[in-house]
Amino acid sequence: MLDVVTIGTATRDVFITGEEFAVLRDRTFLEKLGFRTEEAECFALGAKMDIERPTMTLGGGAVNTAFTFSRLGFRTGACFKVGKDEFGEGIIRDVKSEKVIPFASFDAKEGTGYSTILLNPNGERTVLAYRGASNTIMKKDIPFSRLKAKWAYVVSGHLSLALLLFVVEQMKREGARVVLAPSAFHIGMGMRKLQPVFRNVSVVLMNREEAARLTSEPYEKEKQIFKALDGAVDGIAVMTDGPKGSLVSDGRYLYRAGVFEEKKLIDRTGAGDAFGAGFISGLMEKNDVSYALRLASANATSVVEEVGARDGILTKKKFGDKRWRYLDLDVEPL
Repeated sequence: MLDVVTIGTATRDVFITGEEFAVLRDRTFLEKLGFRTEEAECFALGAKMDIERPTMTLGGGAVNTAFTFSRLGFRTGACFKVGKDEFGEGIIRDVKSEKVIPFASFDAKEGTGYSTILLNPNGERTVLAYRGASNTIMKKDIPFSRLKAKWAYVVSGHLSLALLLFVVEQMKREGARVVLAPSAFHIGMGMRKLQPVFRNVSVVLMNREEAARLTSEPYEKEKQIFKALDGAVDGIAVMTDGPKGSLVSDGRYLYRAGVFEEKKLIDRTGAGDAFGAGFISGLMEKNDVSYALRLASANATSVVEEVGARDGILTKKKFGDKRWRYLDLDVEPL
């Protein structure tokens, strides 16, 4: 039996960095163009710009989280779907090189998911994503009879709601404790539709913006957000809050954790996956929320100091470094 199996997406990612990537900050102008954000990355039309050497790596929730579990010493499997192409074959080879067992299915029509990530000098990114085979996962693509694990970490992606519910129910039926990191696609469906899914998970992870949107509670009212989440989840609710840290509710206590200082912010890609898998790894190892938050925060910080979601992932030995020994943490009754 595996310690953990991840279920979700796998992509080939290419990172491109260039000094000429400009950031436009003009809210009024951007609104006229239909942008929903206050900033935009822009280039001169028809220009040819020099870039630094591209970095090719892996991405997608299933492989990002699986690599953390494996490097921290857990027997790990990853279930994902790729195309019948060179990128798909390469992903499977790389997954195996990380001592993760791949449970891969193949799409003969769609290609392997692929992203081009444009990094500007301050670590912010713009992602051009082709979701490909990752968007075509069906029930027959998931070999439930082979996914015997103590924990199941589900990164929901664009799974249909019916399939997502079936996945969490089936993994729970098989004896796994189920973790859910819902995508924006599912959060947009609202709490009422997701309620049956949440009733089958032990841990749910999302950021503050997602949690506020899902619960329809004010962004700044974290106790109201957690009250709504605790009413929906029969377990632990985790909410990350960017540079402010993270919050966790176990239904009785609210934990507030800070962040580790970054040596240098290079790339935020994969930080959420690193945090989530680090947190669950901490629970798997010690069943202690405080320890889990420290491991999660350390792993996320280490990842954003490298390009891509893979290179900065901590091993158990690296987590033992004195840099990661102390994290600001407060606990209060709900």
